[in-house]
Parts: sequence; structure tokens; C-alpha cells
Amino acid sequence: MSLPEEVAEAVSVAAERAGLSVSAWVTRAAAHSARVEAGLAAVTEWEREHGAITAADLSRAAAVLADADAQMFGGVDEERIAG
Repeated sequence: MSLPEEVAEAVSVAAERAGLSVSAWVTRAAAHSARVEAGLAAVTEWEREHGAITAADLSRAAAVLADADAQMFGGVDEERIAG
């Protein structure tokens, strides 16, 4: 695999910051990108079958996720995060 020099340098710095080898960092980045692409494809397929996702759908999903987070992690201290 070859990368432009400036990209290779940025990857090297990012890998070092993360405490990873360049190979491990690139593997992690590629896996993340593949998951994002798969998610986007799944949304496209779902919308083809059911229609466009609405703001109300997103709001309901956010509420479900917030509830799941609260159950899993005991809630979030909003003041601590903002502070």
C-alpha cells in the first residue's frame, strides 16, 4: 500500500498518539470505514423499502438510545459534561 507522504506522516503521528503500530491504526481505521459504509448501505436499503427517515424517526431513535445508555451506564451527568 502506498500513501502520499503527508498522509503517511499524519497516520504515523495518529498511530503514535493512539499507542498503536501504523499497521494496527490503519486496520482500525479501515474497519471503521467499512462499518460506516455498511451502515449507510443498510439505511439506503431500509429507506428504499419504507421511505425516507423523518425527523420524528430520528427523535424516537435518539430517545431509545438515550434510554439504553441510561440503563447501561446509569445515566449521564449533563452538568459534569458541560462543565
